Amino acid sequence: MRRQIVHVILLAVITTCVMAQQTQKPIIYGKNWMAVTGKPLAATAGSIIFQKGGNAVDAACAMIAATCTMWDVLSWGGETQALIYNPNTKKVIAINALGMAPTGATAKFFKEKGMNYPPEYGPLAAVTPGTPGGICTMLAEYGTMSLKDVLGPAIQMADGYPIEPQTANSIEKNKDMLKTWPYSKAVFLTHPGEKREAPEAGEIFQQKDLYETLTKMVEAEQDALKKGKTRKEAIYAAYDRFYKGDIAREFTRGCQEQGGLITVDDLAKWKVMIEEPLKINYKGIDVYKLQQWTQGPAMLQALNILENFDLKSMGYNSTRYIHTVYQAMSLAFADRDFYYGDPYFSPGIPIKGLLSKEYAKQRASQINPDKNDPAIKPGDPYPFEGKTNPYNNYLQQWGVINAPNTDLAITDRYMSNVWAGTTSVQAADKDGWVVSVTPSGGWLPACIAGKTGVGMSQRMQSFVCDSALNPFNVVQPGKRPRVTLTPTLALKDGKPLYCFSVQGGDTQDQNLLQCFLNMTEFGMNVQEATEAPNINTYQFFLSLGDQDRKPKPGVILLNNNTPAWTQKELKQMGYTLRFADRTSGPITAIYLDNKHSSFWGAASNYEDDYGIGW
Repeated sequence: MRRQIVHVILLAVITTCVMAQQTQKPIIYGKNWMAVTGKPLAATAGSIIFQKGGNAVDAACAMIAATCTMWDVLSWGGETQALIYNPNTKKVIAINALGMAPTGATAKFFKEKGMNYPPEYGPLAAVTPGTPGGICTMLAEYGTMSLKDVLGPAIQMADGYPIEPQTANSIEKNKDMLKTWPYSKAVFLTHPGEKREAPEAGEIFQQKDLYETLTKMVEAEQDALKKGKTRKEAIYAAYDRFYKGDIAREFTRGCQEQGGLITVDDLAKWKVMIEEPLKINYKGIDVYKLQQWTQGPAMLQALNILENFDLKSMGYNSTRYIHTVYQAMSLAFADRDFYYGDPYFSPGIPIKGLLSKEYAKQRASQINPDKNDPAIKPGDPYPFEGKTNPYNNYLQQWGVINAPNTDLAITDRYMSNVWAGTTSVQAADKDGWVVSVTPSGGWLPACIAGKTGVGMSQRMQSFVCDSALNPFNVVQPGKRPRVTLTPTLALKDGKPLYCFSVQGGDTQDQNLLQCFLNMTEFGMNVQEATEAPNINTYQFFLSLGDQDRKPKPGVILLNNNTPAWTQKELKQMGYTLRFADRTSGPITAIYLDNKHSSFWGAASNYEDDYGIGW
């Protein structure tokens, strides 16, 4: 008993110290607008648009465009996912600008090539590009400015910008693969034949083909305006030139020349979807996520599960807290692995049951308070919709067919697959527009499609080829893969409260869940919450990467500063411990201070995340 009291006292001291410590980055305050994203130059692009009078949607589009032009974590051929709060309707809108599998992309096609999943890289990894359409749609429907103005910073960058060390070194590291694709080789290897063939850090990196592509889109808009078209119609003229005009023809030619499957018809048929987001209420706060074509609902499920526990009394990152959060995340991710997919192809996905409070109570009751459960598997939400599970045969065989990995090693390659790609964009303005975006795809090493300068997406790898793994996410032409990309908005009393997202892969909703709990349960301010150490579970199927993606049960990532007694107790509970110096994100966030009508911008101490406010 005495020992328990000592632990409680120590825990209280540590929790207080964590929440009181000096953050490594300051809060960014603003009255008129806030722009936070994964790259400093991109934040500057957002600030340029705000200073020209644009709203948060205009600025977010400019930031997406800028980050796409900087490669490394994404490019123009990738995908864009967004949540937008519209102050005029007082509603949250979801933007689905995720590409679809092209003609010929079937499970049989990849299995005949000896693949368990579509490949990581190259033309066969590509779904149709989504980001150009996503930017045009967001701008046309909810922005105020022209495409010419919003793409202005990105076009200047395509004409030449000082390349960052991270991107330049990534090019050099992957140069052997880039040499196998002629258009990528021509763009990226600026010093062919030299010892270092990639650009040097700070070198002015020019992308003539991309400059021409973006210029063509603006030309289409400006020509339409001269013909008397409205602002919206003119932006959609640019959209059509990319997906149905000369850009589309060159993109598909370049894709197919290198062995890809995307056709002109695939591009013409694809379109951006404007959707209703999903939401749950956690202790009076409405938390919004994109639909089940993303992993976003897993965070909502985890919150529903955790609502059944007194997290605050456990203490921030105590053994009990870490264990409970780990179990909740693993349960939610098991459901993600089996049930999430494209709702347009699988209208029977039991999302109502998955997000029901009653189902969450059942899942919470399965948590053993003393031990990790290495056999966690998907639950059965269908009874909570008054239905019978049509995939009970797969569910019953889950532990046999999908036996967890016995190799618990965490290699650099494994971590690259867990955290691969992506950036984040947050924007808010004094008129009430709030935007959270997680664009991604087409990261290095990217295969460029012909003379467009556009890197193709690698998102096809997020499909499965076996119904026993996930009957809703089997690759099929015209279908969108279930992705990890997951922006977040939270509202209280009908007003935006938090706007946040994070870079990475499968860890995204793990980091965002804990960031949210840091603020709501432990009273951290937004900067403290983004920097505070998180944990990661690897007890799920990887969404990206190697052909062996099986769960690593009980493996947990902890911060290096985790106390020795917590480490000891977690080991006794069946966990295999892994450590890192920074486990906070990288998260970008905005807290909307409704009391004072101000913005608090934050970016974690993990990488290059950066914000500007005014």
